[in-house]
Amino acid sequence: MHVETYTPNKSAENAPLTFTANAIRHFESKLASLPGQLLRLATKTSGCTGYAYVMDMVTEPKTGDIQLKVTDQLTFCIAADALNLVRNTEIDYVKEGLNGVLKFNNPNVLAECGCGESFNVT
Repeated sequence: MHVETYTPNKSAENAPLTFTANAIRHFESKLASLPGQLLRLATKTSGCTGYAYVMDMVTEPKTGDIQLKVTDQLTFCIAADALNLVRNTEIDYVKEGLNGVLKFNNPNVLAECGCGESFNVT
């Protein structure tokens, strides 16, 4: 297993992912009642343009995952096969009306489908 430690002061070009303060608060509140849970970001083939983000709660990283300790309460894993698709992505949590939505500000994306379901990097 490959493990990296996320340091909030680390420059964005060196960190596999960055998180806004809103995203950190959102994730920490979701995990507060679930001790031992980690968040895992993966991708899957989906939609009309290629890939979709997949967020899961897991009890341990899968073999090959990159593990980021974002805060004392938040550990985040990235699937090894998704790393090049999501590298340098900023994850944000925003309110849209009554709903909260995760936003993936991914500089690698070249095209997105109209409904926002999928993205492509090639």
